[in-house]
Amino acid sequence: MQNAAFATNESTHQNGRHSIDPTYRPEAGTPVMSTDTAPKTNPEVRALEPVALWNHFADLNAVPRPSKKEERVIEFMKNFGENLGLETIVDEVGNVIVKKPATDGMEDRQTIVIQSHLDMVHQQNAGTGFDFENEGIRMVVDGDWVRADGTTLGADNGLGVASIMTLLSSTDIPHPAIEALFTIDEETGMTGAQGLKGGMLTGAIMLNLDTEEDHVLTIGCAGGIDITAEATYSAEPVSGVEGRTINVRGLQGGHSGMEIHLGRGNSNKLMNRILWHGAKQFGLKVHSIDGGGLRNAIPRESVATVAIPSERTSEFDSWLKTEIESIVAEYKTTDPEIEIVSQAGNAPVDVLPAEFQKTVLGALYANPNGIHRMSPDIDDLVQTSNNLARVEVSGGKLEIQNLTRSSVNTERDDLASAIVAVLELTGAEVTTAGGYPGWQPVPGSPIVSLMADLYEQMFGEKAHVEACHAGLECGIVGTNYPEMQMISFGPNIKGAHSPDERCQISSLQKFWKFLLETLKNIPKK
Repeated sequence: MQNAAFATNESTHQNGRHSIDPTYRPEAGTPVMSTDTAPKTNPEVRALEPVALWNHFADLNAVPRPSKKEERVIEFMKNFGENLGLETIVDEVGNVIVKKPATDGMEDRQTIVIQSHLDMVHQQNAGTGFDFENEGIRMVVDGDWVRADGTTLGADNGLGVASIMTLLSSTDIPHPAIEALFTIDEETGMTGAQGLKGGMLTGAIMLNLDTEEDHVLTIGCAGGIDITAEATYSAEPVSGVEGRTINVRGLQGGHSGMEIHLGRGNSNKLMNRILWHGAKQFGLKVHSIDGGGLRNAIPRESVATVAIPSERTSEFDSWLKTEIESIVAEYKTTDPEIEIVSQAGNAPVDVLPAEFQKTVLGALYANPNGIHRMSPDIDDLVQTSNNLARVEVSGGKLEIQNLTRSSVNTERDDLASAIVAVLELTGAEVTTAGGYPGWQPVPGSPIVSLMADLYEQMFGEKAHVEACHAGLECGIVGTNYPEMQMISFGPNIKGAHSPDERCQISSLQKFWKFLLETLKNIPKK
């Protein structure tokens, strides 16, 4: 799930080192992949139920699939469909569509589109040393959960992809005609969904498998827009100073849409708090800042190299110790592992120009972050928010990245304008890009009513039918397929977009049963 849009300038696709040659065991419907760097998947993962689904997920996770560099996974999915003898299409932007006829007795049912995205978010813990572009994910079974070894797992949205692969390769699962839609670049621009043309699909219903709570049926989502500020500067020489390297780390991070309401710390905002006050009170000068990463992830870490006037270092160190204690106390509930460390080091030889530093730190302090407005119409729904995702200042270049989300496009644009205005005060060139629309809920649609009733019958409780603050591709697909009914659901996935990402095994089993029952009950044409 996205969800976010990254600045969608020209893609930087490149070929990797993998040589993908899938073959298939028809009796199991499970692909066997050979890659030059494929990990030895934990056999415990492949033994989990449903076996075919977990094996498809393990094979998918052997294929590196970073956003905007999906050539290998596109080829993998194309080969998968063709080796099953199914009609397989790769469209102009790289989306893969695989069509499978209805099973016997289901020919009179409405055709369904079942959709997930191929790319995944890349995050790893400091010191993990993982090469996402050339390594397969290392998975671990941890009680009732599957996680990765120090990285994101790719359950978002790989388990949706693997579920669809299991349906396509099955010989004994009843289902109507299926149009499997595997989109690309969902996590950093949704360019796959945006590039999907009308007329490619005929289905009346779309099942999106990108919701991350198994009791939720999602029927609407937020739209988003990227804001990027870029500037250059000429560093100034500095003398009579001592060096300090400040690290903010150990924050929870997480999904910048689905978890923005939890009030978790933003490493960029906390670092800037220290730098702004340090500059005001002690003459701190900034040499470099490197904070955050992807727009759709709440930033977890930031490091800054600074210069402190030699005569003020003791005073600064004492103040910083107290300030760190205050920050740790403020975030002890939401971020219990937060750690802020200052270490003495070589004094920088140059720093930001004084006036430029003042305007940058001031703009970052004023840059909104977190919830902007809750929905006045839907209980507990974040309507509009912003994530200050990335701050990089080094070598004469500045870049600041934000992702603004809202289920109300006009309010999204208004908040974006406010952020643009404050960032322009730095003299930077500020651009907006990657905008995508929200998905307007239709609570009474036939597919929503059908699945809500089925859920209650199967599990003895009502499903939560709701909109979410993440970005799903349904709204974009709907622009070219306005008559298509849509709903999103999935298993419990925690910590998406962070190295804490994990999927609950029992929840995946629940989700799988629900999906199969839904397919049996798709209405007639």
